[in-house]
Amino acid sequence: MLHHPKPTANEPSPSPRLIILPSDAPSANPQADPSTLGRPLTPSYSSVSRILSFMDKHHIRTSVLSLANPWLDFLPAADGPKWSHTINDELESISVENPGRFYYFGALPLSSPVPDVVNTLASFSSSSHCRGVILGTSGRGSGLDDPALDPMWAALDSSKLLTFIHPHYGLASEVFGPRMTGSGHVLPLSLGFTMETTIAFVRMWLCGVFDRFSRLQVLLAHAGAAMGSLAGRVQSCVQHERRYHAEGQKVGGPRRSLREVLRANVWLDGISYGATGLRTAVDLVGKDRIMWGSDHPFFPPLYGNEEEEEWESVRTNLEAVRNVLADDDEGMKAILSGNAINFLRLDISSAGGLGRKSES
Repeated sequence: MLHHPKPTANEPSPSPRLIILPSDAPSANPQADPSTLGRPLTPSYSSVSRILSFMDKHHIRTSVLSLANPWLDFLPAADGPKWSHTINDELESISVENPGRFYYFGALPLSSPVPDVVNTLASFSSSSHCRGVILGTSGRGSGLDDPALDPMWAALDSSKLLTFIHPHYGLASEVFGPRMTGSGHVLPLSLGFTMETTIAFVRMWLCGVFDRFSRLQVLLAHAGAAMGSLAGRVQSCVQHERRYHAEGQKVGGPRRSLREVLRANVWLDGISYGATGLRTAVDLVGKDRIMWGSDHPFFPPLYGNEEEEEWESVRTNLEAVRNVLADDDEGMKAILSGNAINFLRLDISSAGGLGRKSES
């Protein structure tokens, strides 16, 4: 949600604040200065010229745009389709007006009835610059493994669109203990977000989403979250789960192995912030299923002007690719540009600017 701090003598026109986490809300911090809650909502979130400037500074030729979390999850059911159409039309217009620089992942009204979600998807899925959709992990409130979402998965399964699964809700504040606020967003963003994504994806696999919709293609945020470390353990737990076996026969659980799904249905965004995480991502899905991402506009420079400074968050993710693929030029090119260009059908021939392609 947005919070608008009151003007003060020192800051007569304070920036709106983006309240990402419940622990950031003014109601949860009655004694805090409202201008310090959440994150400042700078023009980097919405200004096309600012985004292009960022891309040029970091040698990014083409970007795939999307709404940031929480997307449209908070809207009343009746309002969702209207705002989806408005936002997707605007993203298409921005892409058309900047040839070769932008494509986009569309927004779906997941707070609305599933038929409205499917109809909205049909309305923009064939747009010239749409290459996918972005979803949170809650679905319509019961998770992405909710059988009620099968019509949506069926429509995505039959399309050429990528489904970007991104966290927002994290874990309950109680998990992080009473001293969580002393470290700001560190625990929720580093651990809460990644475990949220991991749990959502494993639930989809366990409940047979990838069995029923075998052509579905999903992109997991943050280099696959914790899947690289936990995939073997999850598969072993399934193999030894007594509920899935009876009289020496397999009677339940997913039909396709986790490894098969990871190698055939899953893409990762490469936002690992380190060589170890990226190396794990390559081992998990292969270097031909990773697309480099900028994580823009999150994690701007804390000091200096974000328009003028190089963003350390971008440099860190780029260095991870260079370190892991130091002896593999083709693999490096695939992650930085080729995989996205080929799978997302990006025409960069008319793009201005220089350098590599960013997934987000």
